Amino acid sequence: MVNRVLIIAGPTAGGKSGAALDAAREFAGTVINADSMQVYRELHILSARPSADDETRAPHRLYGVLPASDRCSAGRWLELVVPEIKQAWAEGRLPIITGGTGLYIKALLEGLSPIPDIPPQYRTEAEKLLTDLGGETFKKKLAELDPSSAANLPAGDRQRLIRAYEVVRATGKPLSQWQGGEDTAPLVDAEFQTIVLMPPREALYAAIDARFDQMIEGGALEEAKTLHDLDLDPGLPAMKAVGVPQLGRYLQGQQTLETACDDAKRASRNLAKRQMTWFRNQIEPNLGVFEQYSESQKEKIFSFIRNFVLTR
Repeated sequence: MVNRVLIIAGPTAGGKSGAALDAAREFAGTVINADSMQVYRELHILSARPSADDETRAPHRLYGVLPASDRCSAGRWLELVVPEIKQAWAEGRLPIITGGTGLYIKALLEGLSPIPDIPPQYRTEAEKLLTDLGGETFKKKLAELDPSSAANLPAGDRQRLIRAYEVVRATGKPLSQWQGGEDTAPLVDAEFQTIVLMPPREALYAAIDARFDQMIEGGALEEAKTLHDLDLDPGLPAMKAVGVPQLGRYLQGQQTLETACDDAKRASRNLAKRQMTWFRNQIEPNLGVFEQYSESQKEKIFSFIRNFVLTR
């Protein structure tokens, strides 16, 4: 028997969760989270986690499983996701991995290089430097330490630029050398098929703005206040989730709620732009969907999945 894993990926607000839920209901699937913010317990609204109603309609795993005081990483997520995939198989269900954190998905598909844990101060340094300098100037700075990564990464790929910088700063060894040191392989023996949702930018940005307004109506401000009241390290991943720092500035009286919301929407649009760049450059999907997910795409996606799960 062939073990199969379906991946539904793409940028934030592109319809991944809805597509995964529909697929899970149609094909007896278990939806497994691959979003680096949706793993945090305290980030329900601001991370756009599936609703309680959605979670009753199909099994959902790895949502809200870590406290905001924790640091998730691709390696940590792999440790969590592999047992969930195997459990889904044991229950006769199709594991459906869904999320927008491309590094997690790539790690599942290809395995991870044995890079040591990087102390958080190096990521903080990289993030500040990139913000201060901008992508092109940051690339020149990175080229002094890791010419290979700097030459191969676009200036807009914030996630991988930061990763390359923090690794070489912390270890003294370029990321390309770490990645070339040992062959990597997936941690699960499976046939993978990947669907990437890549809606038109205008439609995606409109969905992002509308969703954030709904988040505010649904209690996002109260969620942000609860998180800030924990007095956690602002460098923690959960504290940098879109909406958390922006609404925090409003809560501290530093700006109006309207400005905070505008800033959060802009940050979410920028995130979506980086995610789209990442998926275009890093993942070759088995099926690309280039419209906002809706009923009109459902049958196309279902036909693809049907062929996948029925293939012997």
